[in-house]
Amino acid sequence: MKILIISGFLGAGKTTFIKEMSRKIQRDFVVMENEYGETNMDSAFLKGQENLNIWELTEGCICCSTKSDFASSILTIAGTLDPEYLIVEPTGVGVLSNVIRNIQQIEYERITLLRPITIVDADCFHRCMNDYPDIYMDQLRSAGTIVISKRSFISREEENQFVNHLKDLAPGVKVQAEHYSHQDISWWKGLLERDLKGNVLEAADQTAPDLETFALKDISFSGGTDLLCFLEDLVRGEFGSICRAKGIVNSDRLAVRFDVVDTAYSITGFDGEDTSQGVFIGRNIKRNTLRKRLLPQYIPGSSLRLPKRGADRLSTARPANTPT
Repeated sequence: MKILIISGFLGAGKTTFIKEMSRKIQRDFVVMENEYGETNMDSAFLKGQENLNIWELTEGCICCSTKSDFASSILTIAGTLDPEYLIVEPTGVGVLSNVIRNIQQIEYERITLLRPITIVDADCFHRCMNDYPDIYMDQLRSAGTIVISKRSFISREEENQFVNHLKDLAPGVKVQAEHYSHQDISWWKGLLERDLKGNVLEAADQTAPDLETFALKDISFSGGTDLLCFLEDLVRGEFGSICRAKGIVNSDRLAVRFDVVDTAYSITGFDGEDTSQGVFIGRNIKRNTLRKRLLPQYIPGSSLRLPKRGADRLSTARPANTPT
């Protein structure tokens, strides 16, 4: 079993990259999702990919607090599902060098670690480097390939300057400047052929930042305008200092997905039937304000509020759609 770690900061586009890899290569993958906090929405975004089996690992970060559960899950996947490839998607605030070290400690002839990939959102790069420099630098320097995902360069010169800056920060790491959607199948297959060889990495000193996470189920909006107003209020800080938010909203006619990274947001269609839900990551999150805005039947301080409106706790590790 070959293991490919796909790292990247919150909202960089790791899940979208995994979906594109699955579509391009058309091989059966097992994907281990490690979401920050108590719920894993990315597994919902990956469901429906016929050649992806999702294994959820929540309630902790695989770079620090859940090392033993992480190692046990990898060995379980190798012994039961026995896939050719396991894709590991750490939480966006995970310390990549620690994730690598945790896997290297259980490597043997049937488990091989490939060179990791770090996805970089060029538009949020400087903000992330300013707020979380140690973790971001670790993700860059521990990678085998840096892939630039979201980008709004105004000229080729600006793009080249950004690429050269990444190369200066992470010497020896390959930087993929052209968007991955334009790459042919040989490029994608090449990512699965580069073994990570060398000494076992020393554990990094830094740990995941102290961010709050808050999740709600059965959220609803009266219409598209209501959703837009909510997202505008969110990026303006009405609900706290939220750096990442994502959710699914179902109605009688359609389902939509919303994504918030820093001060930018997007709304796209969602092809699925998952429960309407949202997850919010940041600091000083105003939980009751979010409940009041997103849960029409919520009554502050009352026992009449519907049960399980907050973050529903998932089991530490479980297969989400293991084949029968």
